Amino acid sequence: MLDKPISPLRQRMIDDMTARRFKEKVQKDYVRHVRTFAALLGRSPDTATSEDLRRYQLHLAKQQISPGSINVAIAALRFFFTVTLERPDLVRPLTTVNKPRKAPVVLSEEEVARLLEAAPGLKYKAALSVAYGAGLRVSEVANLKVSDIDSQRMTLRVEQGKGQRDRYVMLSPQLLELLREWWLAARPQAWLFPGRNPINPMSARQLVRAVHAAAQAAGIAKRVSPHTLRHSFATHLLEQNVDIRVIQVLLGHAKLETTALDTRVAVNTIRDIKSPLERLGLNLTSRSSPA
Repeated sequence: MLDKPISPLRQRMIDDMTARRFKEKVQKDYVRHVRTFAALLGRSPDTATSEDLRRYQLHLAKQQISPGSINVAIAALRFFFTVTLERPDLVRPLTTVNKPRKAPVVLSEEEVARLLEAAPGLKYKAALSVAYGAGLRVSEVANLKVSDIDSQRMTLRVEQGKGQRDRYVMLSPQLLELLREWWLAARPQAWLFPGRNPINPMSARQLVRAVHAAAQAAGIAKRVSPHTLRHSFATHLLEQNVDIRVIQVLLGHAKLETTALDTRVAVNTIRDIKSPLERLGLNLTSRSSPA
């Protein structure tokens, strides 16, 4: 069966995204959302009006769609009309939807220790230790290379992390010893944690399964993911009074607000703050006070 030819309009949008180095997944998502809009519109999307876009956002709001998915659809339409069609005036009715910000699940130091000890094998113990010990995202752990370890400077190089930015993170002596143990056992050549096919790195799914298995074996009832270890890294540093701006750099966050989300669960930090009530010098425990 022959592939359906791509319309000139779609090809132009793809070219616009390629020129801006959008990742393949982002390009596919954007094209899909514009195609969905066109299907509901019933005609070519380049004939849409501002009112059509307003009605489409209302349609999305009435569906059982997550705020994140709605915002991706809005971003796709904004790109298509602003860049590809050069009609930014049409997208003024489109607005992003606020996503509920929930405090992340964080493990105690004792729970982290139990989880790492329960990891299913040396490979996953090392990988999950990197996630916690350096605060890396799951994709950053999976894509580490042997050459990213700098034992002289005691750093790990994170290449092209989120936002296509390189950064360096700390490499603790204990983590270095664990990584050396893993290297001596498996002798990985390129990828520090190769997948089933050594040509490729391990997948994020493998790490997710490993952390679930470790949490279950360790008797941890919390809903744990590899990202939980990253949140725990940030929270534990904050509880050690490490400056939040330093933590921001280590995590590779572009905005301080993203890092600040972890302060919501920094129990020691919250507990150690002296309430202004204490400074009033009032005796609030008088027996004459009502219960």
